[in-house]
Amino acid sequence: MYRICEKEVLAPNIIHMCFEAPRIAGAARPGQFLIVRVDERGERLPLSLAGWDPEKGTVDVVFYVLGTSTMKLASLKEGDCVLNLAGPLGEPTEISHFGDVICACGCFGIGPAIPLIKSLKDAGNRVVTVVEGRSRSFIFWEDRLRSLSDKLHVVLGDGSCSEPGWANEFISRYLSEGNRVDRIFVHGCPFMMMVVSEASRPFGVKTVVSLTPLMVDGTGMCGACRVEVGGETRFACVDGPDFDGHLVNWRMLTNRMKQLVGEEDLSQRLWERRNWHRLVQIQTNGGMGRCYR
Repeated sequence: MYRICEKEVLAPNIIHMCFEAPRIAGAARPGQFLIVRVDERGERLPLSLAGWDPEKGTVDVVFYVLGTSTMKLASLKEGDCVLNLAGPLGEPTEISHFGDVICACGCFGIGPAIPLIKSLKDAGNRVVTVVEGRSRSFIFWEDRLRSLSDKLHVVLGDGSCSEPGWANEFISRYLSEGNRVDRIFVHGCPFMMMVVSEASRPFGVKTVVSLTPLMVDGTGMCGACRVEVGGETRFACVDGPDFDGHLVNWRMLTNRMKQLVGEEDLSQRLWERRNWHRLVQIQTNGGMGRCYR
């Protein structure tokens, strides 16, 4: 059992949780992820690491409340426990002195971007961060992003700031203006990572995306997380989660993510019916709502 020592609603549908997990905290690296199982009937849910503290023995995740498993997790309070917490899993992100780097993030991807930016800066890179949101209410941890980055750009889909649009549009403009970029890292939903990869493709800038699709065991045994990269089958849990976004077969990935939508919807409706009192508590605390790009 792993105790929740901190819970915070960051934005509509987006929640930060901190767990007591000393062994994981002592081994975690940027780019890795955890697999969480809330209870004995829960699925195994991959969540990217948003931070860790070896001295306190804690690890952080940021997740989007979308289906049954994330709703279960969101219904827990500080002091509650989850049944299983496995990690750190996956290959750490390659950290080197690349030169000029863009870190693009949005939604729950803001979480794992934080330790990545810090590590890239420690390696001597100049980091420009672009964070996207549907509106200002979906931007969180801006102070952390600003303090870690050489330059922070906030882009909003509703056009309510000086830099309207989305991260892919910013990157296309930035590269078209002749700015030097040696590598791009992207954390966010699959659609966001796909369109950013397409924006950078004409300029030939290597773009690294983080894929955490449906997983079961997280050790390469089940094959549920398979993705096609460069025409070859790879497993996100052990070969990733980082892949070259220009080589990912995004159509295959999105089709695989849709294949159980019917079953997921039924599961969510049944859970909501049986746990309406928990939903009321989540909604009262501001943790639920709808957040669509």
